[in-house]
Amino acid sequence: MVRRKRTLEVVRPDDEAKPGRRNRVNFFELAYQKIEDLLINCELRPGQFLTMLELQHITGLGRTPVHHAVNRLSADTLIIIRPRHGLQVAPIDLARERMLLGLRRDMERFVVRLAADRASLSHRNQALHIERLLRERRATLTLDEFNSLDRRIDALILDAGGEPFLAHTMRPLHTLYRRIGFIHHRCIPGHADLSGTIDRHLAILNAIANRRVDAAMEASDALIDFMDSMFMEMETGIDPRLLDCSIEPLLGT
Repeated sequence: MVRRKRTLEVVRPDDEAKPGRRNRVNFFELAYQKIEDLLINCELRPGQFLTMLELQHITGLGRTPVHHAVNRLSADTLIIIRPRHGLQVAPIDLARERMLLGLRRDMERFVVRLAADRASLSHRNQALHIERLLRERRATLTLDEFNSLDRRIDALILDAGGEPFLAHTMRPLHTLYRRIGFIHHRCIPGHADLSGTIDRHLAILNAIANRRVDAAMEASDALIDFMDSMFMEMETGIDPRLLDCSIEPLLGT
């Protein structure tokens, strides 16, 4: 009896250590999500320079999770690590990101096709729930609220597709274009209306919920076409400092 008790006592510290490891992983993901949000809504402005310590203060998280998140975001080409000079939020290069939109078109079509083909009953019910919410809130939805739902839609589609590799590939692309969408809707006069992007997301959700593969791919292409039109407007009518705040202002501006 005594030996058994001692054996149990030896095991307990290991059992307690496991949640600790899970907590550390959660803090890494939390740091990534917080910084990702700051990039999307341009609280961390494109082209902005800052230090790791400043990023810790902004997020309220410690050095290790922030450092881990920065390394991931650097690999995602969203943050530039400049040795001896700190960090820089990657400026927006419209030509590059419009070129990458072609890559996203092909990958998004592939992911959406998988999702529509493989969606479980749970996935389909979730798609219908988000579709219904978007329709109900269509006229009043704020940009921040839409971005939150958009992230849920992306996660749902990737989960329904059932291929974990795709999540690591698609997430940086989603962040790039969510940031583009934020600037387009928030900073370009006359483009605050979200109905165009909402309608295209509704079409994707409906097609996946009803497992209509061809319709899902068509809806995905329509969304990418809509995003491409954003680039056309931004290339001709946007203040370059919104894309890179490190640009020196012109005299008198």
